[in-house]
Amino acid sequence: MNDISQQFQGWLVQIRRDFHMHPETAYEEVRTTDRIAAILTELGLEVRRFEDMTGVVGLLRSGKDGPTVGLRADIDALKLRELTDVSYKSRNDGKMHACGHDAHVTIMLGVAKHLVETGLGKTLQGNVKFFFQPAEEGGAGAKKMIDRGVLENPEVGAIMAGHMLPDMELGHIGVFEGQSHASADRFRLTITGKGGHGGRPHQVRDPIIAGAHWITAVQSAAARSVDPVDSAVITVGSIHGGEASNVVPRDVILNGTTRAIGEGVRERIRERMQGVTRGVEEAFEVQCDLKFDDGYPAVFNDAGISRLLYDTAIDLFGAHKVQYMRPSTGAEDFAFFAQQKPSAIIRLGCGRPGQDFSPLHSPFFDIDERILGLGVELFTAAVQRYLGLAQK
Repeated sequence: MNDISQQFQGWLVQIRRDFHMHPETAYEEVRTTDRIAAILTELGLEVRRFEDMTGVVGLLRSGKDGPTVGLRADIDALKLRELTDVSYKSRNDGKMHACGHDAHVTIMLGVAKHLVETGLGKTLQGNVKFFFQPAEEGGAGAKKMIDRGVLENPEVGAIMAGHMLPDMELGHIGVFEGQSHASADRFRLTITGKGGHGGRPHQVRDPIIAGAHWITAVQSAAARSVDPVDSAVITVGSIHGGEASNVVPRDVILNGTTRAIGEGVRERIRERMQGVTRGVEEAFEVQCDLKFDDGYPAVFNDAGISRLLYDTAIDLFGAHKVQYMRPSTGAEDFAFFAQQKPSAIIRLGCGRPGQDFSPLHSPFFDIDERILGLGVELFTAAVQRYLGLAQK
């Protein structure tokens, strides 16, 4: 593939800045959905929208028999007030594209535009299906799209995605072997004791003391139950109990999250937390109610698709710019796609060379926009490689 032209790069920047100025949060991406659908329609793709939620699917048919490969871009923004001073900063106060989803959308729209306008789309031995997915930031939009049958008609054989990484310099690519993202679940522990006077501890069943022991015990249990080469993180993010300094409350509520890297670690953490809970009940004569709210499963990348992206990136950018990365303790609902089809997600370095960066989810986050053209090159070439290899 030839380098992206200056004119095409200008189009990418314009589109990305438009999305950046108009961020919309999970399941509220109405303007974003309309804009994406309009561009896909103008390009001549088959467009599918949903009556009950945001998001768009675009289908590019080559007219030739062959498999269908999927490209996914998340489209939602964060509830965050942007503090940059760029001309294209958010116009929706309290909302910001601080995780690069505006760039993800732009890259995949760019792939569609490039395939159509160069005629490359007609040379493919198969089809390309574009998933512009809502609500990655906590709303499990991927699962809702899958539930609505987006992987069928035609059936998708594999799915690829990319994610901005400001920690990595522009043009560098990160690929994963196996797991790339941790699972992430929420929990809520309610401890019920017997309230009373702070000066009469023998007459109460103190839920605060029980909760304090529970917090330290689950940390130790996790550390001694998980292989050190894997990872388990149990975070208690809030504790609510009591209102007066001299009164032992009846109840304490703890809320938190668990994250896991490694096969079976997610289940092992839950088992140990439940065991500690039973022990605290007995030791402190309290009642405990531990509930889990399933979040995102871990992302496990298909070895073949990861290797395809790795080889494609090396061919385009050179081996010195491509690396295998360790899993992240962040969560990603691309996991739901990866559970259904051979899939892989990669990191796209978007840090400005020689400059400090602002991390993902920072109110100062921004990208080196040259990554847009590089991303289009990479995923266009990956599509060509996949559909070619799939026929062999």
